[in-house]
Amino acid sequence: MRRLLLTGASGFIGTNLLENWRGQYEEILNLDVRPPLDAAHQSFWLKADLLLPAEWNRRIADFQPTEVIHLAARTDMDEKTTPGSGYRVNIEGTRNLLHSLANLSSVQRFILISSQFVCGPAHIPRHDTDYAPVTVYGQSKVEAEKVLRHFRIPFPWIIARPTNVWGPWHPRYPQEFWKVLQKGWYVHPSGSPVRRAYAFVDTVLHQLQQILSLPGERVAGQTFYLSDPVDDIAHWVDAFSCALRGRPARRIPRQLLFALGRAGDAIEALTRQPFYLNSSRARSMTTDYVVPLDKSLAILGRGPISLEGGVKRTVTWLRESYPDLFFSAK
Repeated sequence: MRRLLLTGASGFIGTNLLENWRGQYEEILNLDVRPPLDAAHQSFWLKADLLLPAEWNRRIADFQPTEVIHLAARTDMDEKTTPGSGYRVNIEGTRNLLHSLANLSSVQRFILISSQFVCGPAHIPRHDTDYAPVTVYGQSKVEAEKVLRHFRIPFPWIIARPTNVWGPWHPRYPQEFWKVLQKGWYVHPSGSPVRRAYAFVDTVLHQLQQILSLPGERVAGQTFYLSDPVDDIAHWVDAFSCALRGRPARRIPRQLLFALGRAGDAIEALTRQPFYLNSSRARSMTTDYVVPLDKSLAILGRGPISLEGGVKRTVTWLRESYPDLFFSAK
């Protein structure tokens, strides 16, 4: 009897996971401080704070999970705090969960969902513990990985590092990138390609399923990036621009993009409100972010859906969920 324990599955990836996997398990339990994004998943949810294990220890013991995917985390970028204070759930929450699971004989596999941000864009790691985070969030994920690596648990564990994941139920893109693109405000830097690793959410689900189903000797103790192949992000941008507006995104010289970014900084300083383009975003739009994918693609395989198929599904969801904002191209 397969019983899946999820933490933090009320969010973006977890919502897609529950929608696609709920028929594969006899029981699923989602521990999360927030209710599910999709009301159809309410029956799987138990309100639980990983920093307060007394609230849920007994429930996990009674549930006797066979597989565990630990998604719960604070994922925003707050550079005014520290990993130990602002991102406690990422570190202490992981430790609390492992303490709760350590004595359960039912657990057959444990996956920690980490992040590509354990290394910044300027550093391609040479091995699994070659860390170089440049954000507080990234450092908190490094600490979470270290907690797992040093914890004595009797079941196989795997670390999964998603890259930039997109798709239906994304929490920010409908009001950020996709909105800016729909309104015709988006401009893309001309010149050399900007190579980054992006992942349609179904690719992440497929690769997680492979981690759970492959023989233990192929995955146990390993670190995998969850991603589609690295590509010029212009292909992703243009696929969405054509689907939303009927034509590719406009190109502008990089120096003009940086000037617009500085203008955005000034607007933010005057209004004290975020602007859709600032210097930080302009740098991100022109910076490669390559991760080592050879092992992941060789063992876990590629996702089952093409870029065009993922874009089509996402745009359908956008038009159903935000009909006043996203409409068919004329």
